[in-house]
Amino acid sequence: MLSLADVALRHSDLTASEVVELERLVEQWDLLADLSFSDLILWVPDRDPNVFWAVAQVRPTTGPTALEDDVVGEQIAYEPDSLVMEAYLSEEIAQTSGNKLHAGIPVEQHAIPIRRGGRVIAIVERHTNRMGVRAPGALEETYLDCAGLLQAMLWRGEFPMGGDKPVPWISPRLADGSIRVDAAGHVTFASPNAVSAFRRLGVVRDLLGEDLTELLRSLAPGTGGPVDRAVGIDVRVPTEFEVESGAATLRLRVQPLLCAGQPCGCLVMTRDTTELRSRERQLVTKDATISEIHHRVKNNLQTVSALLRLQARRTDSAETREALCDAQKRVAAIAVVHEILSRAFDSSVQFDDVADRLQAMVREVSGACRVVMRREGSFGMVPATAATSLSLVLTEVLQNAIEHGLPEGEGTILIRAHQEDGLLVVEVVNDGRPLPDEFRIDYADSLGLSIVATLVADLHGRFELRPLQPGTGTVARLEIPVA
Repeated sequence: MLSLADVALRHSDLTASEVVELERLVEQWDLLADLSFSDLILWVPDRDPNVFWAVAQVRPTTGPTALEDDVVGEQIAYEPDSLVMEAYLSEEIAQTSGNKLHAGIPVEQHAIPIRRGGRVIAIVERHTNRMGVRAPGALEETYLDCAGLLQAMLWRGEFPMGGDKPVPWISPRLADGSIRVDAAGHVTFASPNAVSAFRRLGVVRDLLGEDLTELLRSLAPGTGGPVDRAVGIDVRVPTEFEVESGAATLRLRVQPLLCAGQPCGCLVMTRDTTELRSRERQLVTKDATISEIHHRVKNNLQTVSALLRLQARRTDSAETREALCDAQKRVAAIAVVHEILSRAFDSSVQFDDVADRLQAMVREVSGACRVVMRREGSFGMVPATAATSLSLVLTEVLQNAIEHGLPEGEGTILIRAHQEDGLLVVEVVNDGRPLPDEFRIDYADSLGLSIVATLVADLHGRFELRPLQPGTGTVARLEIPVA
C-alpha cells in the first residue's frame, strides 16, 4: 500500500517539512472522523493545479462509512465543480448545499483547506453518511459541536497541536468514553462509558457540573502537577496521563478546543486501563522472576564448576584431571549464557557478549596466554533456546583449535560471524597445524567433536572441518538457523 509520503512526493511540489505536517495530521485526525461521524480523505494538489491525489483515508468508528472503497492513490482531474477544487481555490471551507447520492446513499460533504506558509498544501474532505446518522441526543449534539470546533481549528491551522502524541495501542479513543469541559473547567457532558470509568475510580456522584481538575486532584493527590497541566483553563496543547485510585486505573487524553483562537474548554477522552496495567505488572513480575531464576542457575553452575576444578587439582590421574577440566569448562560455558539472560531476560540473546566471554574463559582454562584470539563480524541476536547449545559448541571448537591446531601454545585464532538469510554462519580459523590427511569427522573418536556434532544436529545446523590452506591451518565452519 502506498504511503502518504510516497504519493505526495511523487506527484506534488510539497516540501519534506510539509509532508511531515500532513503525517502529523493523519496521526490524530481519527478524532475529527469520530466526532463528525464522517469518512475523511486527504487530498494533495498535483504539480498540475487541476489535479488532486488522495494520500490518506480514515473511517469513523462511531457511525457507518460513506465510502465502501479505499481511494488512496486515486485522483481528481479537471473537475471544476469538485468540492475539493472549490476549497483549494477559495481557501475557505466548502460544503454541499444538500445531500448527494453516493452508491445510493445520501452523503453530506465538506472540504477543509489546509494552509501553511501562505498556500494551500492539502484538502481534507469529509463524507458523512446521512442515512446512518442517529437521531440527535446529548451525545450526538456534543460530538457534532466539538467536530465543528475541531474543523474550524483545522482550517485556521490550530490542529493538530503539539503536546503528547497519541499512542495507537493505549491512547483513549472517543468511543472509549468522552467528557466535554467548558472554559471554566466544569463538566458539561459525560458519555455513559466515561461515567462508568469514573465509577470504578470511586466517583459515585454525577459528573455534570463538577470541576474536573479538582475532581482528579481529589482522586490522585500525587498527580496534582499533571492534572493541573492537563485540564487547566489555559491549556493549549494536548496532554495524556493516568489517574489511579484504589484498584482502578484510568487513562485520559485531553484535546483543547479553541474558538477563534481562544480557549473554550476541552474534550477529554477516557479509557479504563485497569486490566492492561494489571497485566503489565504481572509481566514485570514474571520477567523479574525468570531473571532471578537465571541468576540462581548461573550461581549454581559456577559452584559446580568450582567443585570440578577443586576435584581436578586433587586427583593424581592425568586422564581424570583432563576429563574433570573439560567438564568444568563446559559447565562454565553454560553459566555464561545464564549470566547474560539474568541481566535482561528476552526471547533472544545478543551473542557477541557471550562469545567474547567464552574466548577469555577458554584461554584462561587452557593456559594459552600467547594465543591471540579475536572476533570479526557479529553473531547478532540468537534465540535463547539455542544460546546454551551454541555456547557449548563454540567452547569445544575453540578448545579443539588450541589443543590440536596450536599445541605449542602460540598462534592466532580468528572467529568470523555473520547472519544471512536466516542463518548464523560462524567460522573459527587457526593458523596452526593442518588436519591429518586421513582425518574424517564422521570417524573421529573425540568426545568434544561428538558433543559438537550432536548439538549442531539438535539445532538443525551443519558443521564441517577443513584445511585453511594446503599444509597449514584449519577452518571449523558452523551454520545454524536463527530466524
